[in-house]
Amino acid sequence: MKLIGTAAIRNTALIAGMLACSSAFAQQSNVDVYGIIDVLVGPTTNLTKDKGTTWRVSSSGMNVSRLGFKGAEDLGGGLKAVYQLEMGLGIDTGSTDNPLFKRQANVGLEGSYGRVILGRSFTSVYDFMLPYDPMGYAPFYSWVPTGNASGISKYGMTTGFDNLIKYSGKFGPLSLGLSYGAGEQSATIGDSAKGAVALNYAMGPVSVVGTYERINGNKLATGVRDETTAWHLGAMYSSGKLKLQSGARDYRLQAAKPLTPDVRARLYWLGVNYQFASPVSVTGAVYYQDVRNVPVVTQADPIMYVARVSYALSKRTALYTVGGYAKTRHNQLVSLSRDEGGFDSDMRSLQVGINHRF
Repeated sequence: MKLIGTAAIRNTALIAGMLACSSAFAQQSNVDVYGIIDVLVGPTTNLTKDKGTTWRVSSSGMNVSRLGFKGAEDLGGGLKAVYQLEMGLGIDTGSTDNPLFKRQANVGLEGSYGRVILGRSFTSVYDFMLPYDPMGYAPFYSWVPTGNASGISKYGMTTGFDNLIKYSGKFGPLSLGLSYGAGEQSATIGDSAKGAVALNYAMGPVSVVGTYERINGNKLATGVRDETTAWHLGAMYSSGKLKLQSGARDYRLQAAKPLTPDVRARLYWLGVNYQFASPVSVTGAVYYQDVRNVPVVTQADPIMYVARVSYALSKRTALYTVGGYAKTRHNQLVSLSRDEGGFDSDMRSLQVGINHRF
């Protein structure tokens, strides 16, 4: 018999208690309980060493399944206190994030100047690049947050910071985001520190974005540290039923250890979304990872093609079917997923799912 761990019992009790109390809280202040339940089923090739086809039920096909609590208190004079707690859910197994509120755990103030929060949250880069990803960071079908799990590196953005101070503000057509994650090291304030900045400009149907992030390691005895940087550029056109999205990322990990080559890659993507009849939308996307600074015979340079058709049953519930194909050069491994590695130089998947928001 499989025993349930103490941590799991505590998490279950905490969630149950929060849900039971949410109605009472909502009567006293502006509290929202929200979430997404997303599950899909279908075959995927080369997920196992035998390189066969695996049929499975998976969580989070269109969006990451989640449960969250957020609210605000009016403090007067245009100022309000805000907070948010959010966890990821594995709908196929009933699991939760560990730590529990890994996605969001923060509190702050919001006013005419913008919003400042403290705690744990997504970075400004993550927030600003999301609208430019045609697949909306879908875990199995997007390489925008990070690349596929089979490469020597994921070459990706840092999606969230611990020990965070984050600012977001909007000034006419310009939006600004700043994030700082404290390293909390006694030797120097720079060790393990993280920073991100993002700018978005929207005018009519056209939007453009630029972001930059830097992640520090800890100093070695030589006085230098690992430094990881990533910049993003994106452009979007949205008018009526049509939306076009594109973007690029340059990733570099500059190693502190002598004679260690830098880890480098660039990601490019392009996508289109079209709303046909009222309940039907079609999305297509291509992601290409240009791996650099490695021997030619190990350059994977993976590419992924994705298509999705969604049918809205209501404002909150949609059925969808999604398919993807990924391949590499030089017989390197590849995966559609950011979290699960593949066992061959290509991978195919065709799945159907349901997505419900509340």
